[in-house]
Amino acid sequence: MAFSADELRVLRRALAIALHPAPLQDEDVQDCLRLAESVDEAVREAGRLRAFLLDDLTRYREALPGSLGGYLELLRDALAAGHDPAADDLAALRALRRNPAAAELLERCQVLAERSVRARLARVSQATASTAPSVSRARLLALPGGRAAGDEPKPTPPAPVKRPAPKPSEVFPPRRRPVPPPPPEERVAG
Repeated sequence: MAFSADELRVLRRALAIALHPAPLQDEDVQDCLRLAESVDEAVREAGRLRAFLLDDLTRYREALPGSLGGYLELLRDALAAGHDPAADDLAALRALRRNPAAAELLERCQVLAERSVRARLARVSQATASTAPSVSRARLLALPGGRAAGDEPKPTPPAPVKRPAPKPSEVFPPRRRPVPPPPPEERVAG
C-alpha cells in the first residue's frame, strides 16, 4: 500500500497526536476520517483483488496440465499476496512435479502449508488454554442434566404400557400345508 504525500502528512499528525494527546481541530479530525476511509477502501480493494486472483487460480488449476505456465505464475502471485497453499494446490503440484518449476514450487508450498498448519494449531492450543477452566473437567450448567438442573424436581417417566402376552399362535403361526403340483397331463407347455 502506498500513501500520497498528503496522506503521509495526515498520518504523521495522527501518530503525533496519539503519542502526545492534544485537542484536535475540526480540520484534523476530517483529515483523519478521510485517511481512514482511504485505508478502508484500499483494504476492500485488496480483498477483491485477492478473491479474483484465487478464483483465477482455481480456473487454471482445473484446466491443468494444459494451463501449466499460467497456473504456476498465478500460484506464485497468490503466494506473494499471502495465500496459504490449499490441499488442491499441493495435489496439483504433486501431479506436475516432473516439471522443474512445479517441483520447486511444490517444495515451497509444502513448507508454507506446514507453517500455516503449525500456526493454526498454535492458535487453537492457545485459545483452548486461555479459555480452559482451572478444574480438570467443567460441568455444563445451562444444559439439562447440569448442576443447576439437579435442584429442580425431575419429571417422572411415563409408566410403560403393559401389553398382554402374545398367544403361541400369534408368535408361531400355523404352518401351511404345501399344495401338491398338478398332475402331468394338466400341465400346459409354455
